[in-house]
Amino acid sequence: MTRKKALVVRGGWEGHQPVRATELFLPFLRGSGYDVRIEESTDVYADAAEMARTDLVVQCVTMSEITAEQLAGLSAAVVAGTGFTGWHGGIADSFRASADYLHLVGGQFAAHPGKEPCARRGVQEDNYLPHVVAITELGRAHPVTAGIEDFELDTEQYWVLHDDLIDVLATTTHPTRPWQPWHRPVRSPAVWTRRWGAGRVVVTTPGHSLDVLENPSVRTIIERGMLWATRTASAS
Repeated sequence: MTRKKALVVRGGWEGHQPVRATELFLPFLRGSGYDVRIEESTDVYADAAEMARTDLVVQCVTMSEITAEQLAGLSAAVVAGTGFTGWHGGIADSFRASADYLHLVGGQFAAHPGKEPCARRGVQEDNYLPHVVAITELGRAHPVTAGIEDFELDTEQYWVLHDDLIDVLATTTHPTRPWQPWHRPVRSPAVWTRRWGAGRVVVTTPGHSLDVLENPSVRTIIERGMLWATRTASAS
């Protein structure tokens, strides 16, 4: 049986621990029949030959920058059938200055609302809020999220700006609070897929810290997302 080729690209803001976070999933990838290549920068995206033989890209690069040549290489690979997936800021808050990257992914981090101002202490936990990740009707039937029940997290709750081409598998709702400026609850996608050319994209917004990535529901969604996004026979 031919082994699939996975490319793990990591870097950017160290607060998301890109090395330790991606290391959590390497045993799963290798055990699932992937040969894994790890790159510490996006330079590899500009290598057309390498991207053409890559079946899955797992990206964990928060913020940072990408060149036009690198993005063109990534986009061309996805259009040709390479899968693209990641979690949290490593995919939904990457390359903020690139409109073409946002177009590829279909959604972009806008905010993670925080605690009441008087409860903030100038630490990351100021932005941790208890919230529910609710599986949608579509998600209950989709291979990435089927059988997973709604679950609770106490971590960053991403507010995402998005378009209508994404298929939303799970949502989270930002309630109104006296110290916030919005006037009604806002539902935001928490897990989505996107078809782009012959390729598949999967975005999972939970994953700020290692303990969240180790949550059984979050981890299952990410791992299933890797399998589902991987290049299919029809895209070979």
